[in-house]
Amino acid sequence: MAIAYFYFHGELNHFLPRHHKQVKISHFFEERASIKDMIESLGVPHPEVDFINVNGEYVNFSYIVSDGDTINVYPISARSVIIPSVSVLPKPLSIIRFVLDIHLGKLATSLRLLGFDTLYRNDYEDEKLAEISYSQARILLTRDKGLLMRSLVTHGYYVRNTNPQQQIIEVLQRFDLFKLISPFKRCLRCNGLLESVDKQSIVDKLPETVRSQIDQFQRCQDCDRIYWKGSHYERLQQFIDEVLDFRTGKYKEHKKL
Repeated sequence: MAIAYFYFHGELNHFLPRHHKQVKISHFFEERASIKDMIESLGVPHPEVDFINVNGEYVNFSYIVSDGDTINVYPISARSVIIPSVSVLPKPLSIIRFVLDIHLGKLATSLRLLGFDTLYRNDYEDEKLAEISYSQARILLTRDKGLLMRSLVTHGYYVRNTNPQQQIIEVLQRFDLFKLISPFKRCLRCNGLLESVDKQSIVDKLPETVRSQIDQFQRCQDCDRIYWKGSHYERLQQFIDEVLDFRTGKYKEHKKL
């Protein structure tokens, strides 16, 4: 029986059982296996790994583990102190778009509010989520590490926080999205783009109080939902302001949408 020694760095320890966190793991094996498969057998999804060092040399996911190998596995955050010669991360997507699993409905609403193209349905099966992520070049956000291990998934991230109020900050930080925020351009219900619409063309669909007080409206190009700047708008704007304040250190935990 062969043995390999693994050490997982930084936030990759989030995926390990307590007795494997921050320690050298002695992993016994009999059959030939790629380093990608072996890393995932220990519990770490491949999209979370940035680079791997084996016996002092950087390798890719196709490397076949040998008896006696000492393997260090690093997350993207390690780039602040190490510049590897080989990375296993795919090239960044030219357009940032997301698809989210069933556990992240509130995060999907927040991302849409901030202008990000975000697909979400509470009836997507895991196979469908992986297929959408691959075929549409979307980053898969999930709370299911098994889903993240599917071979189709190249761009994905396991959302650590369970609090929706903290999840949005986590995702914005992870993908460096603060400069791309463009609020009030997408429908919160269906993700469609919003367009300005003449009041007279929708006046029969408006509540009586809104007809007399509001003159500017937007309509979703996909589902026809109508938006205007009412009391809910002020709450949403406060949320956006607090998210933007995070970059300046003024952030306070915001109220629910």
